[in-house]
Amino acid sequence: MVLLGKLEADVEVNAPADQFHDVFSCRPHHVSIMSPEKIQGCELHEGEWGKEGAVVCWNYSHDGSPKIAKEIIEAIDDVNFSTTFKVVEGDLLKDYKSFKLIVQATPKEKGSLVHWTFEYEKINENTPDPNTLLEFVVHCSKDIAAHLTQAQKN
Repeated sequence: MVLLGKLEADVEVNAPADQFHDVFSCRPHHVSIMSPEKIQGCELHEGEWGKEGAVVCWNYSHDGSPKIAKEIIEAIDDVNFSTTFKVVEGDLLKDYKSFKLIVQATPKEKGSLVHWTFEYEKINENTPDPNTLLEFVVHCSKDIAAHLTQAQKN
């Protein structure tokens, strides 16, 4: 019985890696402006925006239902454009004992490659892998990149 899991996905975007990274590392509260159908809000509960140890609470719609995720920003790597979030409260912990999300943007000649990693432990063997959530963050990434590239044109 395997309860530990890891899912990964890549998405190519036209936005520069440093700008994409900045959204998740320093300005996650702007995601609701960039992807309003999926993310309804992100509030700071503890700490400071852009600092490791900050606690943020996401309000989002996934699989047709409103959801909440309270997360600690565990790590921000401004060299490798990576941010790590650990879920500490919310809907995901109904199905998973632990859940970590890592988002990394790698510069390309044009735009960047965004790599998402989910590391999780299921509560039981009947818990599905979070494939639809992975699709959700890929779509959010495209929305964010479209917003960033549109802002560059203006």
